[in-house]
Amino acid sequence: MKLFAALLLTLGLTGAASAEISTLDIALKDIDGKATSLKAHKGKVMLVVNVASRCGLTRQYNQLQAVHTKYAKKGFTVLGFPCNQFGKQEPGTELEIKKFCTDNYSVTFPLHSKIEVNGKGAHPLYKKLKKDSGGSDKIGWNFEKFLLDGNGKVIKRFSPRTKPDAPEVIAAIEKALK
Repeated sequence: MKLFAALLLTLGLTGAASAEISTLDIALKDIDGKATSLKAHKGKVMLVVNVASRCGLTRQYNQLQAVHTKYAKKGFTVLGFPCNQFGKQEPGTELEIKKFCTDNYSVTFPLHSKIEVNGKGAHPLYKKLKKDSGGSDKIGWNFEKFLLDGNGKVIKRFSPRTKPDAPEVIAAIEKALK
């Protein structure tokens, strides 16, 4: 009887430990500090990008905004996550980041509060995205991209140097929108 109880307890604990939180349910803060989650975008194809204002790749904001604008009415959104882990290239406050993006790139897609994407302090969203993508457990640089389906499942991961309007990104977005 004790063996049976121990077995049930072990199975119960294993089952509880394997119950993962959905990507959509991970707590986030928007650029204005308000609580949110990816659940706000459920049903939309999402391109999640760690961004920075003082990076050689910062011009990708232009393509991110263009892709967002082109596909927004079809159920797509870009989601920007400022990060200061790569060369300290996002040192500003959330207000400064928002102003920079609006003034210089007319960004209308959702921006979120600054986070870490690597190391012990990595945000739970990025821990999950890296794990679920099956690729490297490290984000390589600013502007790494994860394409998610409407349920928050990773479809594809793109390197920082892959431009948001590159043919392979556009093809993946269009396929996900079908």
